[in-house]
Amino acid sequence: MSEIDPGAEDRTERARKLFAGPIAFLKSAPALQHLPSPSVPEIAFAGRSNVGKSSLLNALTNRNGLARTSVTPGRTQELNYFDVGNPLVFRLVDMPGYGFAKAPKDVVKKWRFLVNDYLRGRQVLKRTLVLIDSRHGIKDVDREVLEMLDVAAVSYRLVLTKADKIKATALAEVHAATEAEARKHPAAHPEVIATSSEKGMGLAELRSAVLEAVES
Repeated sequence: MSEIDPGAEDRTERARKLFAGPIAFLKSAPALQHLPSPSVPEIAFAGRSNVGKSSLLNALTNRNGLARTSVTPGRTQELNYFDVGNPLVFRLVDMPGYGFAKAPKDVVKKWRFLVNDYLRGRQVLKRTLVLIDSRHGIKDVDREVLEMLDVAAVSYRLVLTKADKIKATALAEVHAATEAEARKHPAAHPEVIATSSEKGMGLAELRSAVLEAVES
């Protein structure tokens, strides 16, 4: 366990209330010129196709249909923005899934340019949450994105998804391996959060981590 943060309990409760309050879809941005004005902090969600990103966003915000889940990998090719709080406190950004082998090369190229340019140039981006499927751990395609974030000097944190789909002993091993990987990357937060959209595991911790990043 890390050192006790005296403000952690307060932040956890504030985060719970914030995520239980008004959250609304703002817009989809297929290119940088369509991004909303950089007026509030942004937290971005990244991950391989079918890592459970939309499901986690829905669980995190206590809403079933906020982020569209799709059985078709690679469907989302835009940056989807969600406003949190009224008055507005920050925005969540659902990034297109990466690593879907069957996507056309021009689609992959477009994704890379959009994401690269967004990550490198968005000054209000406070943190990127990189989602890793607990059943598979970090893959080479994930490492490419982590290195891209390192080079762009974008602060990011690794989040394990679908933690309820494997045994506790296996999860502990994946968690340890993922934290070991995080320590190798200069822009990565050292602590990894394990989550389950279905069981609610880690959601309170993740909400608190999002608020901590917003307020940092």
